[in-house]
Amino acid sequence: MCRRLVLALLLLLAPAAAAAQDGDAGRVPLPTIVKGKGEACVADTDYMRRNHMTELDHQRDETMHRGVRTRKFSLKECVACHATPAATGGYASINAPGQFCRSCHDYAAVTIDCFQCHAARPGEADTKRAGAFSRTAGELRQESEVQ
Repeated sequence: MCRRLVLALLLLLAPAAAAAQDGDAGRVPLPTIVKGKGEACVADTDYMRRNHMTELDHQRDETMHRGVRTRKFSLKECVACHATPAATGGYASINAPGQFCRSCHDYAAVTIDCFQCHAARPGEADTKRAGAFSRTAGELRQESEVQ
């Protein structure tokens, strides 16, 4: 009975001991973070790493619900600063593998859905900016008041 218990423990602990000897062999590589073009980000780096989504959501709500457009936490400004020039000219898509957004989001296993509608390269038009999607709630409200 005692031998079986010791054998079972050895079998359970062997993979953990082997992994400890390999060091970082089985670990997911840390993301590569490309420095932005500006002197400094709109907020402290640690703050942005933890809170950028909250700020982007707040910016979206202010724009879509109140018609207030500012540049501080604008997704367009983030893309303009953090996009990497492509070898073929122009810019690489910021959500392409290895690029600024994707490197951290892949590491954290978080899906990026911003660029289903928004431009992923500086100067590129948003992909769904037609009709009501191109106007804020404030602009639509103003139009309905005029009519």
